[in-house]
Amino acid sequence: MRILVDITHPAHVHFFRNALDEWRGRGHDVVVTARGKDIALELLKDYGIGHRDLGPARAGLPGLARELLVRNWRLGKVVREVRPDVLTAIGGIFIAQVGWLTGVPSVVFTDTENATLSNRLTFPFCTAVCTPRCYEAPVPRAKHRTYAGYHELAYTTPRRFTPDPSALAAFGLRPAEPFLVLRLVSWGAAHDVSDHGFTEVAGAVKRLSAYGRVVISSERRLPPVLEPLRAAAKPHLMHHLLAFARLFIGESATMASESATLGTPALFVSTSVRGYTNEQEQRYGLTYTFSDPREGQRQALEKAEEILSDPRAGALWEEKRQRMLADMTDVTDYVVDVVESHARLR
Repeated sequence: MRILVDITHPAHVHFFRNALDEWRGRGHDVVVTARGKDIALELLKDYGIGHRDLGPARAGLPGLARELLVRNWRLGKVVREVRPDVLTAIGGIFIAQVGWLTGVPSVVFTDTENATLSNRLTFPFCTAVCTPRCYEAPVPRAKHRTYAGYHELAYTTPRRFTPDPSALAAFGLRPAEPFLVLRLVSWGAAHDVSDHGFTEVAGAVKRLSAYGRVVISSERRLPPVLEPLRAAAKPHLMHHLLAFARLFIGESATMASESATLGTPALFVSTSVRGYTNEQEQRYGLTYTFSDPREGQRQALEKAEEILSDPRAGALWEEKRQRMLADMTDVTDYVVDVVESHARLR
């Protein structure tokens, strides 16, 4: 079997990397195409994953529209060349449309309800849409496949990841040094239009610094006074950082979920919400979302201080994590099997 995996965002590298090993271990040929979005190409290189670069990501609706045309043409050329039996991706606009045009089945994974434009450009053309069971937006019933899990569990589950404390040295952290992770995003994706998170970053950092060193992961430029706090290590080490942090607070739903699945208290600050972070909050108490456009930052900082002042927080979150893990499937196994099951027969 020949499988084409299209990587369009850094988080997708993590989601698929274990599946790539599983497919190749089963004797399948796997072709990876990629999009130059943030550090996606760097991550592929760090993990030694060979790939075909189909061009950079573009920002804004006009840029994204142009990218759709250009990238579909480039991906179509690859599909006609390698003749895959199935295409797969997260989000999946490109593989859905190219798969529909070339007659190749496409399996799309998504967990982002507010990606309404992307979904409208994807769902009519793809073969199957796979979502976590907590997904809250409509999906065509005949195409919908659900599973117990989150995207992040494809690579943070204890079966597939063991945090290494020695990796903290790459971030300039000393053994046993208390620290927090702050994440800022670029708000450049199509589903980010009109959304925002933190309203005043410097003040938030000053307040959080009372509880430990603040390590900042940012897609955007920082004020000069905060630039020394930027995480400087290789991005593939980030999950080790999250696993040992006292707290995660930030604008990325993905990193909030990664932290939660690793047992780290997670505060998600964004005017948009996600079904998976909602479930992590309502069912397990692992993540808290602050979506009020004016009060979100203040509310999140108050919650952060409450958690950081509780000496039992670490043990409590690990108990919550274990309850969550007991309810979940192995997401990588699910990905491997569902993609194989939709491959066309030659």
